[in-house]
Amino acid sequence: MSPIYTALAVLVTFIWGVNFTFIAWGLESFPPLMLTALRFFFTAVPLVLFLKPPKFNRTLFIYAIGTFVMQYAFVFTAMHLGSSPGLTALLLQIQIFITVLLAYFILGEAVSRMQIVGMLVGVLGLSVIALNLGGDMPLAGFICILIAAIGWSFGNIASKQASKQASEKTSEQMALKVMPKGTRGSIATSSTGKNKASALSALALVVWGGLIACVMLTISSLTFETDAWQMATFTEASLRSWLSLGFIVYISTLIGFGLWAHLLSQNTASKVMPFALLVPVFGMVTSVLLTGEVVTWWKMLAMMLILSGLLLANVKIKMKKAANDDH
Repeated sequence: MSPIYTALAVLVTFIWGVNFTFIAWGLESFPPLMLTALRFFFTAVPLVLFLKPPKFNRTLFIYAIGTFVMQYAFVFTAMHLGSSPGLTALLLQIQIFITVLLAYFILGEAVSRMQIVGMLVGVLGLSVIALNLGGDMPLAGFICILIAAIGWSFGNIASKQASKQASEKTSEQMALKVMPKGTRGSIATSSTGKNKASALSALALVVWGGLIACVMLTISSLTFETDAWQMATFTEASLRSWLSLGFIVYISTLIGFGLWAHLLSQNTASKVMPFALLVPVFGMVTSVLLTGEVVTWWKMLAMMLILSGLLLANVKIKMKKAANDDH
């Protein structure tokens, strides 16, 4: 990738890494389900008024429930129960391994030997955390994060299917706009238009999926956090919690996702996705610096194992893609 795209990729992963600390600060004033509902209310409103909704089908609802409702509700709950921002950011990356397995069973995608090795190494890292539960990672928080990772994985599969459908539709529309005797310039214009349309469709998926999630999460919060729904919760919330909510919504969700969608539209996924490995690194570092989280030997060991496993899987995918390109 070009230097500017590389810088943007690092910036997004930094935003997503530090976001876990802002979540911890937001939870100082709001209960987890309410904070999650507020996140997606402000994510969706007012953008739903300007973005064309994606097709409302099972795929969209699975994406909204998995990626937004299950992932963030359980992540926020885990941190509310005492899971540290750094460990939460690290453990959540297990979703990549779960996504690979779901893609194998649901989509029939092949799983390479190196991916299997990477998953085994990642499970070792998971085991290190499991053997040191308590303190920064209570058992209930550990279980919540695993549920969140499973939800995110199902959301990834749904997102992939939705993106494929949108891409095929966009390709057909752009093909109709290309002149029969198109020049190189018209083809380039078509490609640029396709990239922009694809990124816009992805943003619409997040905004409208967020609206669905907001409704579900608000109902859940009203059911399980009834006492929190009073004016005092909002008027007595600290400035830090409100600013944290703003960061979570506008910086992490909208700007972060927007930049990431732009990167994926301008570069191959094999070049962009490995940068996601920086998220738990930034998450742990910022948690140590901003919240005083203590770094122990087992945390470092778990991070090395999980990141090594993820790296093995991603490198193999890249090598396999390169080999296919040569043919």
